[in-house]
Amino acid sequence: MSISDIKGLIPEYAKDLKLNLGSVLGEQGAPGLSARQVWATALATALATGHRDLAAAIEADAGDALAAADIRAARAAAAIMGMNNVYYRFLHLVEDEEYQKMPAGLRMQVIGKPGVEKVDFELYSLAVSAVNGCGMCIVSHERLLRKEGMSRQAIQSAVRIAAVVNAVASVLSFDAADEAVAAA
Repeated sequence: MSISDIKGLIPEYAKDLKLNLGSVLGEQGAPGLSARQVWATALATALATGHRDLAAAIEADAGDALAAADIRAARAAAAIMGMNNVYYRFLHLVEDEEYQKMPAGLRMQVIGKPGVEKVDFELYSLAVSAVNGCGMCIVSHERLLRKEGMSRQAIQSAVRIAAVVNAVASVLSFDAADEAVAAA
């Protein structure tokens, strides 16, 4: 499956998503990001949504833009943020400072040694955190990226990719569920 195939599955009511998907997956539509960053961000967020076909299409269309290390890093960002976003969102929402003082007790070694440039892994982690809705993680990753010199435009590009990929995954899942109900 390719991005073109995915676009063909997007229903007419969501045609803006089809157009946006085509736009954000290119360097021109994602100012400040390299092709590698565009595709790895898209892959990490597609993996975070759990939509296998979308993730496979992104990985296939990325072609030479992604090396094996980039694919592993995108997968690692989706995995570790899947855990961290739940934990840190709890800390943020519970409003009890005692929890803040307790050690997380969760292994997070991949954050220290992601196998790609640290700034790239932070970018993918930010995008996944946006999809997963963890404000604490979003703030932390955005601040680190800015400290490392990444522009606001580049950060916005990554979050735009995450927003579009997430919306496409939702529409495709929703439509697939409707089709399954209609067939039953």
